[in-house]
Amino acid sequence: MNVGPRANLPDAECTILHVDMDAFYVAVELLDRPDLVGAPVIVGSPSGRSVVLSASYEARRFGVRSAMPMSAAMRLCPQGIILEPHHDKYAAVSSSVMAIFGTITPFVEQLSVDEAFLDISGSMRRLGGPRDIGELIRTRIRSELGITASVGAATTKFVAKIASTRSKPNGLLVIRGEETVAYLHTLPVSALWGVGAKTQEVLARLGIRTVEDLAQTPVSSLRKLLGVTGQHVYDLAWGRDPRTVSVTRQEKTIGAEETFANDVSDNPTLHTEMLRLSHRTAARLRAAHLQCGGVAIKLRYADFSTLTRTKRLSEPTDSANAIYLASLSLLDALGERPMSVRLVGVRADQLEPSSGSGHQLTIDRRDENWRLAESALDEVNRKFGKAAIQPAQLFSRPRDSSS
Repeated sequence: MNVGPRANLPDAECTILHVDMDAFYVAVELLDRPDLVGAPVIVGSPSGRSVVLSASYEARRFGVRSAMPMSAAMRLCPQGIILEPHHDKYAAVSSSVMAIFGTITPFVEQLSVDEAFLDISGSMRRLGGPRDIGELIRTRIRSELGITASVGAATTKFVAKIASTRSKPNGLLVIRGEETVAYLHTLPVSALWGVGAKTQEVLARLGIRTVEDLAQTPVSSLRKLLGVTGQHVYDLAWGRDPRTVSVTRQEKTIGAEETFANDVSDNPTLHTEMLRLSHRTAARLRAAHLQCGGVAIKLRYADFSTLTRTKRLSEPTDSANAIYLASLSLLDALGERPMSVRLVGVRADQLEPSSGSGHQLTIDRRDENWRLAESALDEVNRKFGKAAIQPAQLFSRPRDSSS
């Protein structure tokens, strides 16, 4: 479609989009559980020591929010239906979402698995104005992936993010340049990046409760009150945000961690959990077509003190067996632990695109055999559900919790 010069397009100055999936983890889970559409669904572990990863909008009406302790979520919404997370599925769907963005514009800044900024200034001649492109993105995500997204379009990243948030769920909002300041001044001061709960309290003591209140406050007073943040929030209150869309670099780490229902002291339990986490991490690597050049472990002790240890691998891998063996060596190197363990994590570092069929073989082909077996396991589990096939060691105890 040739729509003519960009200057003739409606809202042509709104070249930045913020696209955010709606309740992403829940939406992906419901692809396999359509019977739960419309129900209060919570993604996370039922353990009271875990946290909510995502909640459906039906659950949010009861006050359930991401990062809330699961115990608190169940008090607020006792009828909530808890679903265990499947991070490999989220990584695969996220990859498909980002691929759709890549057909719209090469200028994509991925913020997380479920949101990104897009600079569409070079796409309007081909695809239409911001509203047209936003609707195209939402339609493709819905028709190709079966989930929904909200889109905000504006002249700056900050306002585009606000627009997508205000259009949720499953909406589109375009805020034109000439409308920006008036729109911002209708919002509470908490809408500004950098204004958290403590800053809100400080501002409220001076009677500053809205963005307009802050915008009318002398910037010198804000600097004195908030330091360098004062200038930052003042600029945002007037719609000034000079940041451009920065094309995302490759994801730096992929990992998984587990919070135990009861603190753990024995090595066999830790080893079993690290094997489970290594398989989860490796599956996410393969789903994202990545391999890692380093492995890290994380331990949180009963007193909440936390340590991490890292190791560089002799060659990049996406094999759970290789990740597990590296994790065990890091754990063994710690020696005797000072107390029981509350949380354990495994992380893949130094990520790079997977070499696929060109995977480097070692002299002993056992490493490649492990990788081939794990790839076959991925296929079986995608077809028949998570953990249809697992290493026998992982059936030795029920899973406690996830975080």
